[in-house]
Amino acid sequence: MTTSSGRRASCADCPLPADRRICRMPEGTGPKGCPSIGFGDRYKQVESIYTRPEVREYARQASIQEAACYAGREVVPYVKRPVKPRIQEIVEFAHRMGYERLGLAFCSGLHEEARLATEVFRAQGFDVVSVVCKVGGVPKKSIGVRDDEKINIGSPEAMCNPVGQAMVLNEAGTDFNVVLGLCVGHDALFFKFSEALTTVLAVKDRLLGHNPLAILYTLDSYHPWMRKSSTT
Repeated sequence: MTTSSGRRASCADCPLPADRRICRMPEGTGPKGCPSIGFGDRYKQVESIYTRPEVREYARQASIQEAACYAGREVVPYVKRPVKPRIQEIVEFAHRMGYERLGLAFCSGLHEEARLATEVFRAQGFDVVSVVCKVGGVPKKSIGVRDDEKINIGSPEAMCNPVGQAMVLNEAGTDFNVVLGLCVGHDALFFKFSEALTTVLAVKDRLLGHNPLAILYTLDSYHPWMRKSSTT
């Protein structure tokens, strides 16, 4: 989507400090291409979507959950103090929404983490349906993956099956799904085919211990090569 001036939105490049941005302050402003300024009547469509009862309530509870993750909000002057880990946020939000059955779509490489997450969710009163990425044992060659393109060359290898994961959870009638460590691309397919809305507990980053932001925090020190055109 582009603004009325024909410029594409590029919020990541906004040069204004947070307290001067129109997306955060009513009296704020924005640079050329600012989508908070330039989309005009198209926001009426957005506003109409939020009038749908199910969307409005979901967004309302998500906003309430966002604030609930900080302590001392009644103190003036307020200093942000986050107090809740991601898994606790998921638990609290699911309770706010009245969900009873959670789906957990996880990577086989994070089987122990999936077991522990399931233990937590069950302890918090949820019925949990979990499904591993290799469900169905479908060979990679069935989707055209050559032997030299597999992880273990020369050995049989099952494909990750996010569509299958979604179908298993759809059939189980999960109220809310949680993704844990699915590969890039596989996660996107899961989101596409899951009937229930989905959140992410953790993403996969094999090199950085599933902490993908670490590479961004070290761009100026250990990883300046990532700013070059080729990253292979």
